[in-house]
Amino acid sequence: MSTSSKRPAVVGSRWFKPAVFGLLAIMALLVVVLLAKWARTLSPVQEFLLDYPGHSDLLSGAPTGLPAWMGWQHFLNAFFIVLIVRSGWLVRTTTRPKAYWTRNNKGLIRTKNPPSKISLDLWFHLSLDALWTLNGIIFVVLLFITGQWMRTVPTSWDVLPNALSTAIQYASLNWPTENGWVNYNSLQVLAYFTIVFIAAPLALVTGLRMSSAWPKQAKQLNRIFPIEAARAIHFPVMFGFVGFVIVHVALVLATGALRNLNHMYAGLDDENWMGFWIFAATLVAMVAAWFLARPLFLRPIASLTGKVGR
Repeated sequence: MSTSSKRPAVVGSRWFKPAVFGLLAIMALLVVVLLAKWARTLSPVQEFLLDYPGHSDLLSGAPTGLPAWMGWQHFLNAFFIVLIVRSGWLVRTTTRPKAYWTRNNKGLIRTKNPPSKISLDLWFHLSLDALWTLNGIIFVVLLFITGQWMRTVPTSWDVLPNALSTAIQYASLNWPTENGWVNYNSLQVLAYFTIVFIAAPLALVTGLRMSSAWPKQAKQLNRIFPIEAARAIHFPVMFGFVGFVIVHVALVLATGALRNLNHMYAGLDDENWMGFWIFAATLVAMVAAWFLARPLFLRPIASLTGKVGR
């Protein structure tokens, strides 16, 4: 009787902090909206919004529209990020892994460090990291080959006041007038640039520092870049990716879902349902991969590159 009477208290304490955090977040958002609406009634702010409407002029020769390969990149990046975050969270929170993997030094993956036993979750996390990195290299190469970099890399300092203007317009719930097919708003440009050229390399370098592939005997390098620093950076970067995805998806759906999804997945500047159905299919693939990423299904794959056991 005493055991059963304690269960509601445990469940309640488990959800108390998330509930309080959620309530505080809603209240903070409400305050931001009210402040932004009030600010837009001020003459200096109105003049600022007129001078900086929210986007910078593109360089001459910048491409118009989004190519088909970018639709595939949207899917692959989202697919890998979802599974990387899931596996990374399991690595951080699982105290007794159900299976372990030991590298086979005779395989394709070789390092100077001796093989070490790692959890199957960590093996999956590192494997996803490798695929995500390869995909990212292809993405950056295509960005510069096709000229799409001119849409995602800031090329003028007026991107900063324009980004602030966009933020005020979003916060006041009076969406900025824009056409992502032609030009991203400045807040998008800064966000995409930060994710692609700052957050992604940080995640890669800090993850590599924490992996068994890092040279353990390089004392001077390890002193300059200690593993504690890598851990302190890697986890917040993960939350940065999660926050970006949440805000990105919310704005895509709130600012013209059909047109935006056509831009992202179908390579069309239209309001038909093609992009939506492609997006829906990618969600099905991600949900399926989420549930299939379990030891029962990972063991046969992991055993191709090493020994899997308990």
